[in-house]
Amino acid sequence: MGVFIYNVFLFLFRTGIGIASLFNPKAKQWIAGRKDIFTRLEHAFREKPPVIWVHCASLGEFEQGRPLIEALREEYPSYKILLTFFSPSGYENRKNYQGADEIFYLPADSPSNSKRFLEIVNPSLVIFVKYEFWYYYLKKIKYRKMPLILVSALFWQKMSFFKWYGALQRKMLTRFDHLFVQDRVSQQLLAGIGLADRITISGDTRFDRVAAIASTATRLPLVEKFIGQSRRVIVAGSTWPADEQLLAEVMADTDPEWKLIIAPHEIDGKHIEQVLERFPGATRYTDLEKNNPTDRVLIIDNIGMLSRLYQYGYVSYIGGGLGKGIHNTLEAAVYGRPVFFGTVYHKFREAGELISAGAAFSVDSADGMMDRLKKFNHDPATWQHAGEQAAQYVLDNMGATKKILDYIEREGLLVR
Repeated sequence: MGVFIYNVFLFLFRTGIGIASLFNPKAKQWIAGRKDIFTRLEHAFREKPPVIWVHCASLGEFEQGRPLIEALREEYPSYKILLTFFSPSGYENRKNYQGADEIFYLPADSPSNSKRFLEIVNPSLVIFVKYEFWYYYLKKIKYRKMPLILVSALFWQKMSFFKWYGALQRKMLTRFDHLFVQDRVSQQLLAGIGLADRITISGDTRFDRVAAIASTATRLPLVEKFIGQSRRVIVAGSTWPADEQLLAEVMADTDPEWKLIIAPHEIDGKHIEQVLERFPGATRYTDLEKNNPTDRVLIIDNIGMLSRLYQYGYVSYIGGGLGKGIHNTLEAAVYGRPVFFGTVYHKFREAGELISAGAAFSVDSADGMMDRLKKFNHDPATWQHAGEQAAQYVLDNMGATKKILDYIEREGLLVR
């Protein structure tokens, strides 16, 4: 893709999102969030503090960058941390995040916007997380000789960087002073286009994040009230209707001692009502305080609890694998319990590795899940082994954040 085609893409994108904003709430947020953005940036950085700028495309990238952001705040407290997002799903969900000093949408990529943004912010270090490559920003950063690193990056052969038509994309990668990648495949692909001297296999910072969450996870008294004396609890997170149907069939085939805690991906009133219809008699979490639950199913109808819920599972089930793709498996695996998910997981490296380790199991039906649960019940050693493998997998892959911090210190990119 040449610069001309890239500019055409930017024009079409801005035009399209402008039209979409008339009827699409997220597109409207994308536009509104950038209104008067330079005035607001100038006010936020009027005192010209030293700045670390971290950019994430969306919420998923933020979760990968979060351990590094929080480590940088602790190690380099004299720097102001600016966190930017491209998408509304990232910004709107994390605009009140306490780990950054300033949180903004990234102004749309253009020669003038990138120039003005960098003049205002003047970052001492720029960190892009995983997937986000904007030509003019990267060009201006390089021109101004600002240190620039990419973290938690993941590449595969089909990406345009490695195709005959990917010259512009490859040029963008050369703007980075260093690229921290998740795996050896990514390293080999980048080495094949001449970047071997600026690559480190650091792993995925999400392992550090989930380990930190698990080590400080607080108890949930109302959930414990629901569980009671049961030792057979399925915790299902980020579920979609297909997952919920499978789990309903599983619960219909299990003994009364089994309980299910289900946290749907969508918790709007309409979907919660659909889940209640699928599990007649189920209890909502928001009703637990006033009710004495007697049913076997608890529906989580609020946000922010999922990572702590997994500590209560005999096994965990991760939603999305019967549709477009699974959600976060690491949040569950860190607690040392076997993990189940559907068959659409191949874009998620950790899912395949958990299966290979004997810690996770892909199922496409209630019968498949029931067969495994029966094996665990009849032979507890197999359940224990799967759980131990899950915890060990997370432990073995921790340390990405430290590798990045070590590089920053070794290269003298920031001053303590």
